[in-house]
Amino acid sequence: QVQLVESGGGLVQAGGSLRLSCAASGLTFSRYAMGWFRQAPGKEREFVAAISRSGGTTSYADSVKGRFTISRDNAKNTVYLQMNSLKPEDTAVYSCAASDSSLVPTTTRRYYYWGQGTQVTVSS
Repeated sequence: QVQLVESGGGLVQAGGSLRLSCAASGLTFSRYAMGWFRQAPGKEREFVAAISRSGGTTSYADSVKGRFTISRDNAKNTVYLQMNSLKPEDTAVYSCAASDSSLVPTTTRRYYYWGQGTQVTVSS
């Protein structure tokens, strides 16, 4: 079955960096657009970033543009999220997701497979 497993979360001070990874199995990775979403306590899940099947197109939420970078390695079936200049408001559970769209979807309903998530906590 399809599995998406995130790693790389943790506790970091404001201004610091983290790199999240999401390893996929059970699917033909290169046929799926990949996205990162996050959910803070008491809030709705929100879009963070997405990348097309080939990696040639990316999309970012305005709140992370210029600070976060999404990338993928189709040979390793892995998608990454490099997070720099972290802020306390970035604190959330970060989840990766897979979509068979040929574009870079930014809404949760376009994603079929989801990982369990990894906690990111940014202290002030």
